[in-house]
Amino acid sequence: MATVLPRSSLSDSPRQKAGGGLDSWRLAGFASLAVPIYAAQMPLAVYLPAIYAQNFGLSLGVIGAIFLAERVWGAVADPLIGTLSDRTRSRFGRRRPWIAAGAAIYAIAAVALFFPASPIAPAYLAAALFAFYLGASMIQIPYLAWSGEISRAYHERTRVVTFQAVNGSAALLLVLVLPTIVDQFRPLDGGLKLAAMGTVILISLLLALPLTFRAFGERQIPDETQRTPRQSLLRTLEVLASEKLLLRVLASDFAVRAGQSVRGALFVFFVAIYMGLPHWASGLFLLQFVFGIAAGPIWMKIGFRIGKHRAAIAGELVQAAVNIGLLLVQPGDLPLLLTLTIVQGLAQGSGNLMLRSMVADVADQHRLKTGVDRAALFFSAFSLSEKAGTAAAIGIALPLVGWLGFDPTGADNSASALRGLLYVFALGPAAAHLISAWLIRGFSLDEAEHSRIRRALDERDKAMAPAE
Repeated sequence: MATVLPRSSLSDSPRQKAGGGLDSWRLAGFASLAVPIYAAQMPLAVYLPAIYAQNFGLSLGVIGAIFLAERVWGAVADPLIGTLSDRTRSRFGRRRPWIAAGAAIYAIAAVALFFPASPIAPAYLAAALFAFYLGASMIQIPYLAWSGEISRAYHERTRVVTFQAVNGSAALLLVLVLPTIVDQFRPLDGGLKLAAMGTVILISLLLALPLTFRAFGERQIPDETQRTPRQSLLRTLEVLASEKLLLRVLASDFAVRAGQSVRGALFVFFVAIYMGLPHWASGLFLLQFVFGIAAGPIWMKIGFRIGKHRAAIAGELVQAAVNIGLLLVQPGDLPLLLTLTIVQGLAQGSGNLMLRSMVADVADQHRLKTGVDRAALFFSAFSLSEKAGTAAAIGIALPLVGWLGFDPTGADNSASALRGLLYVFALGPAAAHLISAWLIRGFSLDEAEHSRIRRALDERDKAMAPAE
């Protein structure tokens, strides 16, 4: 039987400002958990493959295969985590127990990944990476679902994910500063770069957990979830497949992540070897994220004005144009590369922000239709599309440039091999961002429609609450 809660538990007004928005200090504390999550994403996509190839002797093909295999395994694990989180009932809530358990696994695996002892066998990397991503999923999926639950307002959800994105980008800024500093003194010391980044991840995780857990109470809503029979994996997949708007968001996010990850995985190689500017590789990547931090609030305002899906489309078109512009960059042409890097930074967070916020809106629509809260399941699918896009990019881009003759050590690269690197680096992301924009065009769940859904849900929730 479903647990029916007091009427007061259906509102988060004690945590809100007088104007109705979430308290900014509490929201900043809640968003702090994005720091250890985001801080690991770019090092895994950009630095870890290059360092494990250059410093520990693993081939690009082996690294790409390991990343791809992990994502296949995540295709099963992530929906299971989302479903179990939605069903969890404990004195600590639905989301907190999963986040706490995931944090323990995440920390142990981070030590293995970022503080490795040479030599490294492929099995070691595979085991550490699988455990790391399992812990990350156990944190991120319930956390994203919780993020969509602390506010019911259409634009306030964009504000929540903007706080998270800004915190995460600030974490990436810190993580990317460290390799830049190392490059100036010991540019070939990949182990030191990994250790510096791993230290940030571990310390920020320890600091963020209590801040997030204390920021907001978990919103518990009266629904039929506890009366719904347990479903098989096949039935769970059928539920996801039946939500056409969710599938469009997932497909668009897959394309966004694929484009960003192709660029990220090849960025160091492109700047250091194709451009001949090894001392600028980390610095340019750092600059991109500095402007990404500044752009977060800007895209939030754009989303307020024109709607989430239109803001996402605008940002993706800008990113496509930037990547096509890379074809004009000649080796050693730092000013043009610098300009394109800044514009890329200003545009790169648009789709990530808007699409994530849209998942919570789709979950509201689903709950209105079915009476079942599957927010974590939907966010697990979103997390899966994010990971699949990243893995597909690494699993395809790295072997592809290797097949085209590119040598990651830079020792012996022909002109055709370097052109192949340029074409994959520029055209792969450009095509992905265009596809993302096309997939999300004409999205029907706008602010007006979501307001209608929220009114209907609020009326039903009040009707189900016990009389005082």
